[in-house]
Amino acid sequence: MPPMIETINLTKKYGELIALNNLNLIINEGDCFGFIGPNGAGKTTTIKILATLLKPSSGQANVAGLTIGYQNRQIRPLIGYVPDFMGAYEDMVVTEYLEFFAASYGIHGGQRIKTVKDVLELTDLTYKADAEVNSLSRGMQQRLSVARVLLHDPKVLLMDEPASGLDPRARIEMRELLKELRRMGKTILISSHILPELAELCNVVGIIERGQLLFSGTVDEIVRRAKMGHILHVGVTDRVEEAAKVIASMPGVKKVSLADAESPGAAVNGAGGAKGSNGHAMKMIVADFDAAGGRNYTDIPNVLINQGFRITKFTEEPVNLETAFMRLTKGLVQ
Repeated sequence: MPPMIETINLTKKYGELIALNNLNLIINEGDCFGFIGPNGAGKTTTIKILATLLKPSSGQANVAGLTIGYQNRQIRPLIGYVPDFMGAYEDMVVTEYLEFFAASYGIHGGQRIKTVKDVLELTDLTYKADAEVNSLSRGMQQRLSVARVLLHDPKVLLMDEPASGLDPRARIEMRELLKELRRMGKTILISSHILPELAELCNVVGIIERGQLLFSGTVDEIVRRAKMGHILHVGVTDRVEEAAKVIASMPGVKKVSLADAESPGAAVNGAGGAKGSNGHAMKMIVADFDAAGGRNYTDIPNVLINQGFRITKFTEEPVNLETAFMRLTKGLVQ
């Protein structure tokens, strides 16, 4: 079975500006793919090409085995595009808005009434059926935008920042709606800056920067890729610089710095001391120790205690999708 969405060396140029640079994506049927990257990375350009709204400069994009640019008429009934902001005619109420689009999809008569009723129920907007679209809150407008693209029951949903500008409650409601759509078997491509929610919602994530795909895989795979070692935070009551030297001399410790130090000069290694701070906290990166050798990073407190230091804190910094994104887009992981 071919991928539901596939791009092959997809490139889009605006004059000298390269918005997409040989982008290769594969999204399988039923996937919820989280598309993340800095502003201007190429997320919206990719989504608009897949929505048949932009022509690529070169390369190829396929939806359900059909090729963008050559089979757009066959592709459009299969997709639903949710932009970051929706528009509506002035004074149009919710039911009129949905009936207008249902008619454009060729849904008429009693079937149109039933379809509008069903999507209002699915998106929990039935009680707003007679409200003016422009009077709705941002969150309700986004749910209405999702209701609109569900009228023709598309296989693929292309969602560009659907949670942008939503308050916490509206974000939770949008997340639960997307979970339900995934349970219905929809293939979803969603771009967002709210990374914790993507980690919970998506089974596959892609990180894009400057038009190039840096990494694509499950959240766990991306986190493993970005995990350069264990990041530890250690606090002592006093003699922090001396404690940093002790830790820096231990096998497997890659780097030690004073947590409140602002300059690179505060870094500690086996040959030098920490400078620039009188604080009592340290941050360090340690390699994965050989468990078979009987050592791991939990030996660090024992070493410090044996040398007379009193420990106030010993924690490991978790690596999640947010920290993985920051490391990968800053080029910290090769």
